[in-house]
Amino acid sequence: MARKKKEPAAGGIDYFSALYDVAKVINASLDPARVLEEIARCVTAAMDVKACSLRLIGSRGTTLELGASYGLSGDYLDKGPVIIAESKVDQKALKGKTIWMKDVQTDDDFQYKQKAKAEGIASVLVLPLTVEKTIIGVLRVYTADVREFTDRDIKFLEAVSNLSAIAIDNARHHERLKIRCDLMAEHKYRIDDL
Repeated sequence: MARKKKEPAAGGIDYFSALYDVAKVINASLDPARVLEEIARCVTAAMDVKACSLRLIGSRGTTLELGASYGLSGDYLDKGPVIIAESKVDQKALKGKTIWMKDVQTDDDFQYKQKAKAEGIASVLVLPLTVEKTIIGVLRVYTADVREFTDRDIKFLEAVSNLSAIAIDNARHHERLKIRCDLMAEHKYRIDDL
């Protein structure tokens, strides 16, 4: 039976289909890099925005490391580290708040205003990536023009960020399990050789 194409909701975004596409991407792979790249691509297309990135808290807890991005130039991505102590917007998001920045080119809470201006970024929406009650990073949505996000946009992106965090957590667990299995197999072969 063929699937009917869903008509977009008021405002032009078919949130259900977009969420379904994100869920398919998440379910298609346990490779964290691939999953994050596809999420960034899906969000950018679904929201009709300039770009999307997912940043994860670094191992020392002081920086946000790039997990994946879509729509941002190499120059912008190479701008420097996102240091949590110097990024007020990320500090707020890492406390569980969704943060909208109307114009990052003039907002003092944004760490790299001049680089954002050169990249053509106007508004940014930052959402926490939360697994259970643990925040593991942020999802950022970038626009080329000043844009206000509707409640429906935010609810959709909160759902995507939560699904993304679960996918990241599952992929990490899978990697750890694979390493343990490999170590156990190696240990078994060593015992068998005795």
